[in-house]
Amino acid sequence: MLLGKDMNATIAEALQNARAKRHEFLTVEHLLLALLDNTVAKDVLVNVGADQDGLRSALEEHIEKTTPLIPAGDGTQETQMTLGFQRVIRRGVLHVQSSGRKEMTGANALVAIFNEQESTAAYLLEQQDSSASTW
Repeated sequence: MLLGKDMNATIAEALQNARAKRHEFLTVEHLLLALLDNTVAKDVLVNVGADQDGLRSALEEHIEKTTPLIPAGDGTQETQMTLGFQRVIRRGVLHVQSSGRKEMTGANALVAIFNEQESTAAYLLEQQDSSASTW
């Protein structure tokens, strides 16, 4: 399997958080928010000097303002992964395969987010004065 234990746990955390708040979509921003609790991703962010608390606040604010909610009491509708979320995971897996590694980590996911040009998550990472070239 190409997703490491930490990435499986991170994706599960992102999905659980989105479901708990009745978010209609699981976005790249949900993933980045969950990556702030991923050991490997946290280490990378510390090493590039990112303001993790500021990043967390900005992500939470963006998610709350922009993510549609599933109506209360609607037991039929499930939280859906956005295409951007799927692209980031796929891009991370492809990066791992091409580098000959066995498992995708939080670091791979961070790099993959940078390539999701139209996402607020990539923008917020760039605002942290961190860039994929520093990693």
